[in-house]
Amino acid sequence: MELRNKKALITGAGKGIGKAIAIALAKEGVHLGIIARSSADLETLQEELTTAYGVDVFIATADIAIQTEVDEAVTALSSRLGSIDILINNAGTAQFGTLIDMEPAHWERIIQTNLMGTYYMTRAVLPALLSQSSGSIINIASTAGERGFATGSAYCASKFAVLGMTEALMQEVRKSNIRVTALTPSTVNTELAVNTGLKIGDEDRMMQPEDVAELVLVTLKLPDRVFIKTAGIWTTNPQ
Repeated sequence: MELRNKKALITGAGKGIGKAIAIALAKEGVHLGIIARSSADLETLQEELTTAYGVDVFIATADIAIQTEVDEAVTALSSRLGSIDILINNAGTAQFGTLIDMEPAHWERIIQTNLMGTYYMTRAVLPALLSQSSGSIINIASTAGERGFATGSAYCASKFAVLGMTEALMQEVRKSNIRVTALTPSTVNTELAVNTGLKIGDEDRMMQPEDVAELVLVTLKLPDRVFIKTAGIWTTNPQ
């Protein structure tokens, strides 16, 4: 699929994987609506991308765990961009601890952001995709959605749920020419990995955000007649 002049929304776009995806899409000539909780990183990225690649980039701040903020952001960005072709559900959060030790509020926050945030964004964008009978939705999940690990009950539960939602939605909308895909990277060298203590060893040997962005491009460029349901991403140099 030709990407030039397509319109994409990306959550969690201020840094890490979301930022890498925004850069990769801008290089392809995609016009962007980028979303994060704070505007500082978005404003810097907006200036960089418009200057370097000549694409339209509009920003909106929203906590994707709050439906009203999501709806307002999608409405504002759609009014600036026009019809949306691509939704990248990337924003997420993580915290680790035993099921007993983790406070219920922290457990709920992970579910609210990773699962409900993905649902809120998809629900806000999907009607327009259905009306135009085209579009792509890519959910950035995790290998934690395929296998559980000790201290990861909340994070794993959220990502298992995202994979289930992805597959169910794929079956709902595939006849409307809408592709729904989940990408499941292992640990990526991001600020989130640092803050949660997951990042150990040689950083250069870890998967980088740009690696995930490359797979996003591959997925979006597939001919309209085919799609990837789920794609795992692993480093060739495990720690």
